[in-house]
Amino acid sequence: MTINTTRRFFLAAAGSAAAIAAFPARSAAPKVLRILQWNHFVPAFDEWFNKKFIIEWGQRNNTEVIVTNVAMTAIESRAAIEIQRQQGHDICMFLSPPASFENHVIDHGDIYTECERRYGKVLDIARKSTYNPVTRRHFGFSDSYVPDPINYRKDLWDEAGVTPDSWDSIREGGKIIKRTRGIPVGVGMSQELDSSMAMRSLLAAFGASEQSADGRPNLNSKETLEALKYSKVLYQDTMTEEIFSWDASSNNRLMLAGKGSLTLNAISVTRTGENERIATADRIHLLKPARGPKAHLGVMHLMNAYVVWRFSKNIDGAKKFLVDLAGESRNAFLASQFYNFPTFPQLVPDLPQLVANDPKATPRNKYAIFADASSWTVNVGYPGYSNAAIDESFSTWLIPKMFADTATGRLSPEEAMKVYSGQLSAIFDKWRLRKMV
Repeated sequence: MTINTTRRFFLAAAGSAAAIAAFPARSAAPKVLRILQWNHFVPAFDEWFNKKFIIEWGQRNNTEVIVTNVAMTAIESRAAIEIQRQQGHDICMFLSPPASFENHVIDHGDIYTECERRYGKVLDIARKSTYNPVTRRHFGFSDSYVPDPINYRKDLWDEAGVTPDSWDSIREGGKIIKRTRGIPVGVGMSQELDSSMAMRSLLAAFGASEQSADGRPNLNSKETLEALKYSKVLYQDTMTEEIFSWDASSNNRLMLAGKGSLTLNAISVTRTGENERIATADRIHLLKPARGPKAHLGVMHLMNAYVVWRFSKNIDGAKKFLVDLAGESRNAFLASQFYNFPTFPQLVPDLPQLVANDPKATPRNKYAIFADASSWTVNVGYPGYSNAAIDESFSTWLIPKMFADTATGRLSPEEAMKVYSGQLSAIFDKWRLRKMV
């Protein structure tokens, strides 16, 4: 595991500033604020965050801000160690809703209250990703989310005469391209984050879900069965077995190497291609999530969910930092090159204009589909709230394993639904006993 720790020190002569009403004014003595978060897929974001934002914030708030960047796969284990030791960072950023950590974090409700007072109403996707309606506590705070569009090779799909804007057309056109060009579709069914989001989007498109709107297990349904049957045909007609052993960057590599016709991913695929001047990048275009028989939406690719630990040594500073970070949403959006979308959309009022005309993109309107991303992006746990049972299902890869067992033929669609809906119900039972769902 590679860890990159960046230290940025405050200026002793920092001028005084009025503290927001929700949090105490800073003291005269210097303070320290420690933050754990991932190595961003777009390095320019870390440049902005580590070398500009935290320096300026530290100067204004008489605080030394220490940021530890780790690989995305290391966050959960680092968090577990800090909980066990009851010490570590003040703030920890997760990439999916960390509901199972609720008993170890503060209630973040007053952070949202202050942000809404300053910036306007937060998106529903953020609230549903960080609020537990059973305990009535906010177990996290989200300043941004990452949509999950279709990335596809427009030249190949034009040649096939198919626009891959629905799950039916992905199977139809993908089959043609694989047969004529030997280039497969790449939608993961592996035990990693991208596959988890893609398979949840597939479920949602068929009208299926892990839970109901009121937080009850809901995987055992005719809609789930139809999604599983479809996935088996999709795999057989359009894909190869490598999708069962992917990591979170495998689909990026597949597309940029010219060895894939389509995948579901954030814009890390196209941005990497543009920044590294990879020829294939200009041929990779974007579409909104695939339409299904019941819905036309996609589960978020990532949810930036920050938590402040109960054992934090600087809770007041952590709260103020998160409020101020949300206030920097436009700078974060630009620094991330359209990767981090604001959960307080009023802070980026010109977002539709920005995504419609990007000078790095070919064509320049490649990212225009994101103008209304908040209308077609939903949370993990949709149509309900992200809760501890959903968090455990997510972290144990229950959904992609169900699809993989079906696609490979290890289990029939009916058997897979029975096995995994049973496992999900047991998870819900466990957390219900703990009064968390």
